[in-house]
Amino acid sequence: MADKQYDISVSSHISYISEQSLPDEGRYVFAYTITVTNTGQTAATLLRRHWLITDANCKVQEVRGEGVVGVQPHIMPGESYEYTSAAILETPVGCMQGSYEMIADDGMEFDAPIPVFNLAVPNTLH
Repeated sequence: MADKQYDISVSSHISYISEQSLPDEGRYVFAYTITVTNTGQTAATLLRRHWLITDANCKVQEVRGEGVVGVQPHIMPGESYEYTSAAILETPVGCMQGSYEMIADDGMEFDAPIPVFNLAVPNTLH
């Protein structure tokens, strides 16, 4: 059973950005809005991100970095942090997944998994 003292929920909303995409050149731009919710009992700070971005050709981009969009948000129990970023694929379909490295206010470090989500040009997947 997972320790509910340290519990982070991650949800996503995806948009295809057609005006920045160049399909004839293999450039598909997707915006994704992530909501990170502290469903645990202890406040925590998002230290680092780790993404695996896979396109339809099975090409994987691995992205690691400090925080998200230039910040390391501190999230209190019951509160959320939301941000929007983007990914560029060479194919009209792909997926993303990963994890956030968190540190609770009591010093406990833990990973918050980011469930896989699809990136797809509208009407590409049925």
